[in-house]
Amino acid sequence: MTERDYKAGELFTRFVPYYKKYWKICVFDLFCAALTTICELVLPMIMRYITNTGINDLQALTVSVILQLGLLYLVLRFIDCAANYYMADMGHVMGTYIETDMRRDAYDHLQRLSDTYYSNTKVGQIMGRITNDLFDVTEFAHHCPEEFFIAAIKIVASFIILARISVLLTLCIFIIVPIMMIVCTRINLKLRATFRSQRQQVGELNARIEDSLLGQRVVKTFTNEEREKQKFEQDNQEFLRIKKLSYHFMAMFQTTTRAFDGLMYLMVIVAGGIFMIKKVIEPGDLVAYVLYVSTMIATVRRIIEFAEQFQRGMTGIERFLQIMDADIEIFDEPDAVELVEPAGEIVFDNVSFAYPDDHNTVFSGLNLTIHPGEKVAIVGPSGGGKTTLCNLIPRFYEIDGGTITLDGKDIRKYTLKSLRKNIGMVQQDVYLFSGTVLDNIAYGKENAAKEEVVEAAKRAGAHEFISELKDGYETYVGERGVKLSGGQKQRISIARVFLKNPPILILDEATSALDNESEYQVAKSLAKLSQGRTTITIAHRLSSIRNSDRILVLMPEGIVEEGNHDSLMEQKGIYYQFYERANEVK
Repeated sequence: MTERDYKAGELFTRFVPYYKKYWKICVFDLFCAALTTICELVLPMIMRYITNTGINDLQALTVSVILQLGLLYLVLRFIDCAANYYMADMGHVMGTYIETDMRRDAYDHLQRLSDTYYSNTKVGQIMGRITNDLFDVTEFAHHCPEEFFIAAIKIVASFIILARISVLLTLCIFIIVPIMMIVCTRINLKLRATFRSQRQQVGELNARIEDSLLGQRVVKTFTNEEREKQKFEQDNQEFLRIKKLSYHFMAMFQTTTRAFDGLMYLMVIVAGGIFMIKKVIEPGDLVAYVLYVSTMIATVRRIIEFAEQFQRGMTGIERFLQIMDADIEIFDEPDAVELVEPAGEIVFDNVSFAYPDDHNTVFSGLNLTIHPGEKVAIVGPSGGGKTTLCNLIPRFYEIDGGTITLDGKDIRKYTLKSLRKNIGMVQQDVYLFSGTVLDNIAYGKENAAKEEVVEAAKRAGAHEFISELKDGYETYVGERGVKLSGGQKQRISIARVFLKNPPILILDEATSALDNESEYQVAKSLAKLSQGRTTITIAHRLSSIRNSDRILVLMPEGIVEEGNHDSLMEQKGIYYQFYERANEVK
């Protein structure tokens, strides 16, 4: 998967629209943030008034005045607590809403991507992007506008208030701020790069673990536990290296800001002390300066604490956009129509195709006509394009040239959903979802009743063995159906297609991995399934296709022979050689 880097401005531009649905929450959250900031900014002014009045006119500083100031501060603190509660509660809820919307968009987009994308992208990487990466977006979505809004108010308000006391001293202090921002920004860019590498490596770790655990039987069979440990440790150590580097930049960032904090305090002590001696400012003014500088430094420290979260959030958004910007190669044409009750005539007219990732040509000028209700078998060497040909019919891949028509109409003129709804596929590598037997068969038809599921299982020859399972149709099949045998899984997949009841059927080496008894049972089920349907069968076991209406011999150069079994045997060509070799192996 080719990935691009995004500038910060583009990340913000693409992320901001997610606030649209929740703008009321966001606006009120920022309003509450402003209230909490005002409460903090009022305290230095109260202390300045008390200090200056106490020094210059102690008689004016009565108990009544103190109590009034105390009451004012108490009211402000009550407002501060209420506002902070809303920010901590609804602010985080808003972030969760946005995270949920982004995850939904990512999942929807993933459903529309072609097989090419999944052939070149590790599932562990995808999982990391739509789970862990988006967890950080929750905090980012809430705190990012909040923290920067608060910081802006404090800096601007502090500058205005302090400038009214002493412009010169205020400029001396605030001249440090832009220098600090420039230095910290440069460090932040390095920090973001390490977080991007860190997330990439987390995806690699997830992919490594998933690959090893799903293939744990193969690992144990070949006693390669140590080899897997070494590969995992290599990825684990690389993650450690990147993590250490990120903490190096984080420490550099924190140390830099602390150094600038010290400079600001030093400026207040030295310049403020001199100004007070020279009677340029009052003692209470110096107290106000110290408190406002403390407030700004506290704000900077909050930004520092948020910096790691900020960079994680930006990285999460970036990795989310890399999914969203993956090209949807196969989609409905603007004038696409619904495919309803097709007769099943399939025509390949001068079709050319090469896989997009390696540009390896599979077909060039392929021509083929399959008649409605015809049972066509395809044989040929591995890598000759048999499975690819079948995958082009439901548009799992897009052809490069020529046309494929169904009932005389280009398949690109049908909606993808209606096209695929009318095609049933039974493959050698059966995929069962983690769930019950009932769930997996019912996957073939939306809202299917249990009676329909049982009937489909009976037609597929699966009802008997299902009934003998511990919990019958409610039996948990395990991850990818690991609790069932190959023959049982295959018959469940056939029952799923029976329930779907499509007019076009593709059987892709559906029995080649089974033992003789399982093959016999499955073959009977497939024979029932193919009755009255346009059927395309790919098979290595040539005995299973002898009764096909037509057999095609597909070689790298195209279809070189076709006919029924008897006519092809009489030709004594390539099919004859395949058949004789198969008999020799027996």
